[in-house]
Amino acid sequence: MDDIPPSSRAAASESQADHNSITDNNTSLGNTAIATDTTSTHPPTSTSSATSRTTTPTPHSPTSTTLQIPTRTASSKLPDAVATASAASETKPLAAAASRERETTTTPHGHELPFVAPSSYLRRTPTGRRMADKHAGLSPLDRDQMLGLRGIREFLKVRNSYDVLPLSCRLIVFDNELLIKKSLNILMQNGIVSAPVWDSRTSTFAGLLTSTDYINVIQYYCQHPDRLEDVDQFRLSHLREIEKAIGVLPLETVSVHPTRPLYEACRRMLRTRARRIPLVDRDDETGRETVISVITQYRILKFIAVNNEKYTTLLKKSVREIGLGTYATEGRPLATAKMNDSVLDAIHLMVQHNISAVPVVDKHDRLLNVFEAVDVIPCIKGGDYDALSSTIGEALSKRQEDFPGIYTCTEEDRLDSIFDTIRKSRVHRLVVIDDDSNLRGMISLSDILKYVLLHGEEDDSIQYG
Repeated sequence: MDDIPPSSRAAASESQADHNSITDNNTSLGNTAIATDTTSTHPPTSTSSATSRTTTPTPHSPTSTTLQIPTRTASSKLPDAVATASAASETKPLAAAASRERETTTTPHGHELPFVAPSSYLRRTPTGRRMADKHAGLSPLDRDQMLGLRGIREFLKVRNSYDVLPLSCRLIVFDNELLIKKSLNILMQNGIVSAPVWDSRTSTFAGLLTSTDYINVIQYYCQHPDRLEDVDQFRLSHLREIEKAIGVLPLETVSVHPTRPLYEACRRMLRTRARRIPLVDRDDETGRETVISVITQYRILKFIAVNNEKYTTLLKKSVREIGLGTYATEGRPLATAKMNDSVLDAIHLMVQHNISAVPVVDKHDRLLNVFEAVDVIPCIKGGDYDALSSTIGEALSKRQEDFPGIYTCTEEDRLDSIFDTIRKSRVHRLVVIDDDSNLRGMISLSDILKYVLLHGEEDDSIQYG
């Protein structure tokens, strides 16, 4: 594409849905694969201060280079139920998954959807706690809530971002000269929905590729349907120019050093509205950067839930009481879709409302499913943009068998039960429904993280122990 020069890529937001750029493997050392186009000849050499080791690339294939990045060694294999949980430290209370009852709903297209309510996971745990006397005026519920929040925040301040990583992981990194079409196929082959982008010319981190970038390419194609051949030749370095062409403001490129406090990484994510943040090490002498891994909101919240049950069990206020989530208001209903609507209709809703998922309801406004931004990726695999005219129901039927399902809650569910659900299951959002499964609202992981970090932040005087 002659009129779009290559440029560095800024990070874009995603869904997802742990939908995760990290694939866990608890019995082997991790590695990083640098995916490049056949024209790229400058794979990066990585130096990680987090591990104090230097690694050099080994040729892997004509289109990729593999970097071996050592991580922690496990003294024993994690239970299967917590294999996706981060290895926090030598003393981490990992919990085995309990059996859970699922209520299924069958859509008009025949696929069953498990609905899991957080309250079914709630386990009451007695906790010892002491309060500052000057807060005796607060109700016991309010004091417990503030104690739990302050305890979690202090935990995030003393743990670094590297602690969130699993025992070992495999990271896919894309060279910014890789064709967008090829990057899509690599994501599909590896079962991931995002990847860091690497500028091989400057040996620096160039951004994060997510499902939002593919949606931007689709918008460009819709505005310029006569330029399909050009679209097929777009490279990752063109994504910034595509954003300008369709009038989308680029998100700030955000990263954090792996040894920085986890609290800092969380605040950066909230400030930039990023759903995941790469851990990037930088060599001060050479200026070269190394992408260590990527942590997501889900992985952070699960890290909190696994290691802070003492404090999460204190968060007994309900979703309604703390105002958690997004709800329909007078004159501003929630964006929804029907099973027979097209995939392109759902994409337009995401762009219009700046959301990463659209609830799918029936004619009575009862929840049937959720169409996510990552569901777009299989629809355009191989550059087949005609598939965007297929129905949402047809697109949802192509989901992988290990899709975790839809997680729901009511406005009466408490935050401690939501954390218990996150601790045991792979959750990316919760749909708020009533007793008749009517849609009431949506709770994103960003909503939960924002509440935990910012609610009552000015009151730092409550003591905990």
